[in-house]
Amino acid sequence: MEAMERRRAAADRVRMAEDAVERLKEGLAEFGMKLPSLRIDPVSCAGDEPAPLVDLGRCNIDTALRLCEVLAEKESGHDG
Repeated sequence: MEAMERRRAAADRVRMAEDAVERLKEGLAEFGMKLPSLRIDPVSCAGDEPAPLVDLGRCNIDTALRLCEVLAEKESGHDG
């Protein structure tokens, strides 16, 4: 793979990670939730061939418990 193709593939991976972060933010917002540290890990985007990681970040206990509730509701088939 030539250098230009590698750069294009790397940029595509970063865009995919950015899209995932936005979709997570929007999805969580639908349930009134926000993970303040949700972002792309900048270190994982460094170098010639980045492998972006989504950093879900830190949250307080109330947010973690609410996220557990939302996941349990979805798992049991309830919306809400």
